[in-house]
Amino acid sequence: AVDSLRDHVGDVVRLEGEIVSARQTSGPTVFEVRDETGVVDCAAFEEAGVRAYPDIEADDIVRLDGEVRLRRDEIQVETESLVELTDDARDAVETRMDEALDAAASPETTELLGDDDALEPLADDVSEAATVIRRAVLESRPVVVRHDATTDGYVAGAAIERAVLPLVEDQHASADAVYHYFDRRPLEDGVYDMNDATKDATRMLGDREQHDEKLPLFVFAAAGSTEASLDGLELLDIYGAPRVVLDGQSADDAVVDEIDTLVTAEDRTAATVAANVAAATNDDVRDDLRHLPAISFWEDAPETYTDLASEAGVDADAAQKLREAIALKAFYQSYEDKRELIIDLLFEKRTGLAEQVSEQFRTKLEAELDTATPNLDERDVDGVTVAVLDTEAYTHTYDFPPTRLLLDELDRRLDADVVIGVGKDELHVRTDTDLDLEAVVASLQLEAPDAGVSDPGARRPKIEFLAGERDAVLDAVVDSVAEQVVTASA
Repeated sequence: AVDSLRDHVGDVVRLEGEIVSARQTSGPTVFEVRDETGVVDCAAFEEAGVRAYPDIEADDIVRLDGEVRLRRDEIQVETESLVELTDDARDAVETRMDEALDAAASPETTELLGDDDALEPLADDVSEAATVIRRAVLESRPVVVRHDATTDGYVAGAAIERAVLPLVEDQHASADAVYHYFDRRPLEDGVYDMNDATKDATRMLGDREQHDEKLPLFVFAAAGSTEASLDGLELLDIYGAPRVVLDGQSADDAVVDEIDTLVTAEDRTAATVAANVAAATNDDVRDDLRHLPAISFWEDAPETYTDLASEAGVDADAAQKLREAIALKAFYQSYEDKRELIIDLLFEKRTGLAEQVSEQFRTKLEAELDTATPNLDERDVDGVTVAVLDTEAYTHTYDFPPTRLLLDELDRRLDADVVIGVGKDELHVRTDTDLDLEAVVASLQLEAPDAGVSDPGARRPKIEFLAGERDAVLDAVVDSVAEQVVTASA
């Protein structure tokens, strides 16, 4: 068994398992061989730079004989013979591995982090998602987490990362496996569009072609649940790449069929869902995750999660500083995972780091609010107060905070029923009313038929239109949204 090889350094052993990948170096060919207990590199030498055993490829079931050696404190097998198993011999190995994988992939416990009525009905879904993630690691399938470039998205992605990295380390002998078999890639606006999917497809197909790697498991956190992600999800589906979506809102009907495993909870954050899935994925890091849900709520965090955070040494003030610090770091270099920096903030609690970065957050946010607030256009429509901000004219483009964070803060601070941010050719709406955006768009298409109005399917209410019809669209949106507020309060 692979996990016993350290006890056999210097011995010639026989392995039976699956080829995970085959990569050609300037010297030997290196085969990754996986059995039910782990993965090991096996070097086979034909001559420098020449592919050894060219008929052996990823997913083949093989029998390998070789000497166990220790190189730079990593186990490696020097291959003496390698043959592909077929028929009954192959079936026997596959059956043994599958049974072991099924047992190993099942979570040790499905207990939620805290007593949460909103998540209790999702216990089976949480367990299923954890099983899928665990099995991917055991099968040496790379795990790619795609998350929104917000506090909620980063915390959700970091929760899955915290659970998966130790599992990868346990499964693979090589020190760099945590970078090879796990990746976290932020997304703009939580939308997985064709641009993102094309990048991912190009990378995963290249890795399969060059290194015989398995297609990754894609885990979407605070992302991938809206219709705007449909095209991207469909592209992954064409190639059979499995997809998991974890979110704090229901998935649009249009994308449900393109998601293999779905866990969503109303009135919670994606980080809350992801932290519970992460705890089920790796019970050993459960205590590391207790404070994460509380950090992801900008207001009205459920008491069960604030209590968990306090028990973990993160009080309300500390949670706020972490929330703000991550929001700022999420904005800069938004497409980078910033793995070590996020680890320092969320888990290492590096002295002074959160305090310093959150102070920068508040300074920049207050400066932008000082610019925006005097330039709000407040309108009264049938007793409904609508605050309109021209984001094109009265915000600092490309600087922090981003539009959606600024509008969220205005919505929290202003005594207005509706906050609208209107740019050159897009418009964002914030309101506590359960907005029927489809009805708003339909109304706009009647009121401004030449404006090219559409709903891009963003996570928060957003409308796109032709820049030349901006004024007409804004007036119509104000009336339509105000009407919905009046109806809802009647």
